[in-house]
Amino acid sequence: MSDSKYSNTLTVFLIIAIIGILGLLIFLGIDAVNKMNLDKQTSEAVSKFDELVPSINTNTSQIVPDSGYDFIFSNDTTNNTTANEIADPFSNLPEGNGTETEAPETVPEKKVMYKGFVQVGNISIPSTSTKLPVLEKATKSAIEVAVAIQTGPGLNKVGNTVIAGHNYRNGTLFSDNKNIKIGDKVYIKDNTGSTVTYVVYEKYETTPDDASYINRDTEGKREITLYTCNDDSSMRIIIKAREQ
Repeated sequence: MSDSKYSNTLTVFLIIAIIGILGLLIFLGIDAVNKMNLDKQTSEAVSKFDELVPSINTNTSQIVPDSGYDFIFSNDTTNNTTANEIADPFSNLPEGNGTETEAPETVPEKKVMYKGFVQVGNISIPSTSTKLPVLEKATKSAIEVAVAIQTGPGLNKVGNTVIAGHNYRNGTLFSDNKNIKIGDKVYIKDNTGSTVTYVVYEKYETTPDDASYINRDTEGKREITLYTCNDDSSMRIIIKAREQ
């Protein structure tokens, strides 16, 4: 009788273990498929943007006017949100599809779109093999599919532009930002076709309610800040870079 009870208990544990292993394998499989799909989609978006926006000048210190290119759009991506309102982009992001800002009716424009969001550029970080589309506005749904501008004057404009992205801990979006080092280069291509090289000069972790990285004197230079979570989401990884 005792042996029978032991055998039954062991059988139950084995069944539970098998179910648990199957569940884990299914979860890992779904995660791998989602990663593969997201990598493919963002890669295609980067390539499509490069096709639509010709490479006018690389490593430039001047922004080339966008007149004469009928596929270039001229939205003002300036975000006047205060530091307190965006202390933690991942918890306070608005809903939306990224297309709320309408251009004046008298100004015809064409926009490069990605999944219903306005794409304003590409970001490339060779040290982490990162190539991603940059969306116009960081809303909750926008940063589920790409990285996006949280605040600042806009890509490759004088001042500090903050680009926010999720850390999904699977190599997608800004998951590998933790591996970026001081001196690494970041390339930003904007919707005029210009590519500017930025060099990382500061990296640190801070609390979700710290917004001190947002407003700073760039002394007339163009700077970017990359913003994401650490692996357990308890802290925020801040990476500052300025134009080369």
